[in-house]
Amino acid sequence: MRHYSIIIPVYNRPDELQELLDCLVQQTVKHFEVIIVEDGSKIKADAVVRSFEQKLDIKYFFKENGGQGFARNHGFERASGDYFILLDSDALIEPNYLAVVEQKLNTEYVDLYGGPDTDHPSFTPIQKAISYSMTSVFTTGGIRGKKNNMGGTFHPRSFNMGLSRQVWEKTGGFLTSRMGEDILFSIGALRLGFRSALIPEAFIYHKRRTQFVPFFRQLKFFGRARINIARFYPDELKLVHTFPLLFTLAVCSIPFWFLIFEPFFYLGLMGLGTYILLLFIDALQKTKSVEVAFLGIGAAFVQLFGYGIGFMEEGWKRLFEKKSHRETGATIEYPS
Repeated sequence: MRHYSIIIPVYNRPDELQELLDCLVQQTVKHFEVIIVEDGSKIKADAVVRSFEQKLDIKYFFKENGGQGFARNHGFERASGDYFILLDSDALIEPNYLAVVEQKLNTEYVDLYGGPDTDHPSFTPIQKAISYSMTSVFTTGGIRGKKNNMGGTFHPRSFNMGLSRQVWEKTGGFLTSRMGEDILFSIGALRLGFRSALIPEAFIYHKRRTQFVPFFRQLKFFGRARINIARFYPDELKLVHTFPLLFTLAVCSIPFWFLIFEPFFYLGLMGLGTYILLLFIDALQKTKSVEVAFLGIGAAFVQLFGYGIGFMEEGWKRLFEKKSHRETGATIEYPS
């Protein structure tokens, strides 16, 4: 059985970390160490880590704040495992998480995997609504949970990602710390010839944001990050990534059609109403809650508007920046 290093960057979240560590204590597979990297937090988690020293093979490191990508690199450099697993500190996992990963890697090995995320029964209605929006086929979140057979071109995200030691050694880890750093890392690893896959059964319960305002800020940042990814890999900017921007512009333009061409105004209202109805029906079917379904409509609009505005903001900046300002052009030079 391979030995795993579970690397968790932490920033001002000791309470959430404690819940995740409780989940790790309950794992049915015990061949792992836990690497906690405190990324310059003001509210430290050192006391929480100490309380688990008798229950887990756990190591704690504090570094100056540099962003989650470089915090993960800090963990890579200090890990002893054959295979690394990255988890966000706001995640919860089932006791069989590592067993599922071990089984999949033993039957159809890949150097890079990702798992989906979902909501936990204990989450608040807003958390469940945000989780629905981030995984729904009626938003771009549906892409994140798309089932891909082993050996596909799935781009794992760092909230729930696994990679072999060889991937880290070849890529040198995360070459940027923010702004789509995990997708950049996945693309780079795939272009070096490593194979990736989604393991649907290796899911996490992802808390994400608990209110719509911070959720909007987070999605705005995601929209900006997609443009940043295109600075490195222009061919990775796909038509689907423009959907939130097009949706935002279309919704905002509806009132103007009343003044310009009234029939288009009513067509726009009908289209918007149909979309809202489909969202509600789908959310109700998935969550079994009328309250969460209504909140899911709001979460979807927050997600699409936030992403679309961030995409437009960073895209406008990129249009007018000098070529020398772009970090490395179309490719990343990896260490030899």
